[in-house]
Amino acid sequence: MKKYILLILLLMSFLTYGKESNYIFGWTHLDDPSLKIPRGGTTTGPQVNLDTQPSAAWKKLQKIGLTKFEKDRLAILAMEGKYRVYFDFIETMGFEANYKPKQPYQSWATELVEVVEKKKNFISLQHIIVMYFKQKDGSISDPVVMKHWRQDWKYEDNEINTFNGNDTWVKNKVPWRSKRGSWSQSAYQVDDTPRYQSYGEWTHSENFSSWTSKETWRPLPRREFSTRDDYDVLVGINIQTITPTGWVHEQNNKKVVLNKNQKVLAKEVGIARYERINDFDWNAGTSYWADTNAFWKEVRDAWNKKLEDSDKFKLVKNVDDAPLFSKLFMMAEKYSKGEVEVLNDIQGIIKKHSKVID
Repeated sequence: MKKYILLILLLMSFLTYGKESNYIFGWTHLDDPSLKIPRGGTTTGPQVNLDTQPSAAWKKLQKIGLTKFEKDRLAILAMEGKYRVYFDFIETMGFEANYKPKQPYQSWATELVEVVEKKKNFISLQHIIVMYFKQKDGSISDPVVMKHWRQDWKYEDNEINTFNGNDTWVKNKVPWRSKRGSWSQSAYQVDDTPRYQSYGEWTHSENFSSWTSKETWRPLPRREFSTRDDYDVLVGINIQTITPTGWVHEQNNKKVVLNKNQKVLAKEVGIARYERINDFDWNAGTSYWADTNAFWKEVRDAWNKKLEDSDKFKLVKNVDDAPLFSKLFMMAEKYSKGEVEVLNDIQGIIKKHSKVID
């Protein structure tokens, strides 16, 4: 089990740029060298070849005569693909006397995005990390694969499961006036537990398609909860924009302390830039997904039922001194080796790691 915990921690640290920047956005007036040295992982990977040509999905979006709904669906489906991803986060302001901004965060990964379900009013996209590491002798490692986050999109969703702090989610109805023409986006962790859910509308112009969420609560991200204990929840707005060669996820976040007045400690902006790449060996990732997809479908179905049946529930991160993701990753490996009986254990494990609140 320790193997899976270490694997998650390694992959979630991702890869650093390996360069020191001479410029830090928004804090050029501060004489603080630490702001010019972003934190992140310590590993590097091989060079990749960017696909500089507009994608087929982008070209479909530009066709004349499409309805708004058709363009919405095509924009969501355009996020499928094979990417190098850059992650950049920086605090832009603080709200306490003499607040000192924390180090920016920068990292990158190589990531495969697969469509796992596609209906008229629903689309599910699974992200799978496939990494190769440069080793001390200059050689490239064998591929390291991890099932990453998932995003589900639903048209005119009736209900939203809202993060409420303290590992708790609460179900809320979406008024008709608000949901009309909107799409909800639900983001899930590596173990298919909920991370955040919101809704918003896609907007389209001649060569531009972008979705903007309502303000959304979410737990601290992994890049923060292992290093920060001075705030409790991120409250932010997400923007996802399709580009000719990929897509970009922007965040405008408040770091909130859950006291009586929900004190805002600081604000940050973030960008995850997904750029399509060519000539990259994804075989380990596609093989993993082919071998474990049926297992993870059972996990998704179990969590979906939990969310549908619960007005309020709390995640239990550790049971028997082990996190849920390590148990499920071990079970997925066993399933890939033919031990299909592990499917019978999914419901029981998820029940232990979630508590319905009356």
